[in-house]
Amino acid sequence: MNGSARLTGPVAGQPGIIMTGYDVGQVGYVLEEFFLDGTAASFEAAGPAGTDGYWQVAPSGRAPFTTRIVVCRPADPSAYTGTVVLEWLNVSAGFDAPPHWMLTHRHVARSGWAWVGVSAQRAGVEGGSIFDEAGVEPDDGSRRTMVLPALKESDPARYGGLHHPGDAFSFDIFAQAARAVRSGGALGALPVECLLAAGVSQSAIHLVSYLNAVAPALPPEASCDGYLIGCRTGYAAPLTGWDGRIRSGLEGARVRTDGRWPVLTVQTESDVTGPLAGITARQADSGRFRWWEIAGASHADTYAFGAAFSDSGALPPAELARMLAPTAEPFGIKCPAPVNSGPQHHYVAQAAIAHLDRWARGGPPPPSSPLLETDPGDRMRLLTDEAGIARGGIRTGWVDVPVAALSGLPAPGAEGLSVLVGTTRTFDGAELARRYPGGRDEYAAAFRAATARAVGEGFLLAEDADEAVAVAVAGYPARTDIVPPAATSP
Repeated sequence: MNGSARLTGPVAGQPGIIMTGYDVGQVGYVLEEFFLDGTAASFEAAGPAGTDGYWQVAPSGRAPFTTRIVVCRPADPSAYTGTVVLEWLNVSAGFDAPPHWMLTHRHVARSGWAWVGVSAQRAGVEGGSIFDEAGVEPDDGSRRTMVLPALKESDPARYGGLHHPGDAFSFDIFAQAARAVRSGGALGALPVECLLAAGVSQSAIHLVSYLNAVAPALPPEASCDGYLIGCRTGYAAPLTGWDGRIRSGLEGARVRTDGRWPVLTVQTESDVTGPLAGITARQADSGRFRWWEIAGASHADTYAFGAAFSDSGALPPAELARMLAPTAEPFGIKCPAPVNSGPQHHYVAQAAIAHLDRWARGGPPPPSSPLLETDPGDRMRLLTDEAGIARGGIRTGWVDVPVAALSGLPAPGAEGLSVLVGTTRTFDGAELARRYPGGRDEYAAAFRAATARAVGEGFLLAEDADEAVAVAVAGYPARTDIVPPAATSP
């Protein structure tokens, strides 16, 4: 590692990042951007790099870089509570995206935390999708629908001076961003009491490699206090950087557990037995590690594709339910079936980051998660009930008191990005009447009880419970409120 990078800013004007569809000032926050420049190291193996995660590496090169970080913090210093989430921004679509922020921003804001997004990888700065490099761009147009220009193309006047030497240097760039945040430059007078690293999807597999290879050698002033790994594949990113192929890198790579930091991994069905094959990296819980699996959840869903952008905390439950409604064309991506429309990934992720914060501060560890059940003869086949709902895993009202069969597995014929969005099979009136002969009221009572169980088990937050119930009840199909008349005798 090459020490401290130089932080300059805040840069005047609006940062180039899509985080919300509302002004963060509405929730008492300010958004700022800083440039970070210095010299970064790349790494190569200096010994066996096995699936146990205990990797030995040595610096293999040095290169200059200039990147950016985005800071979202409370406008009122007295509202700040000391926790900072440091997110490795996701570049799968060729631009910086903050999926962990999208999942958990409600909890960040109500808790008085700060959030920092790091442009750690080349594609977000220089352009060019990692899928293009791998030669696996989907031919259904889904990636093109999602792509926005990278920083230097989107605003040459603002970002023309940025320079990224390549993803082999991304690990040290992230470490230097952590050091810059800890030094206080990015947050002004706000002290960093707890720094939590987070990454989702391909950012998660880079964090796995970062934890195994780079983090152990970092001094306290550049270290994170806890790590949240979300929606990882069964592979860890190569030290040269991921090339866009889902199965690229070390298969079955677990996270080393000898560090001073706790690690929590949160997986959906898509990530466990779906195309990401995360089951190959399943890892037993330990004193510094937890592995969660969410039943009925997918890698991306209608909350991530739409509702998250508008969900400031002020939306009426009926409006949030409307935004969560099933669709087969999220963001214009044509899918062969309606995509997963349950928000349980969002709510469970909020519980996860709350647990990690307490754990990293010396509190109790998160609860252990039940695992999704798979075929003993074929671990890549998820076991389901008669409705097609997964067995096992973290249970919420959306799977235990369902109005639809929610799945994280791809629909037949899915390709491109649509393999990661799951499905929704809405129950017809007859099925709903069979399950809830008392209509909406019976459904509401059962969903409330299931939510209370999830809160008691530690997988949902008490502060989310009333909203979760209200959103579910608001989304109950109105046509089923009329109970079919009893059959008459012949």
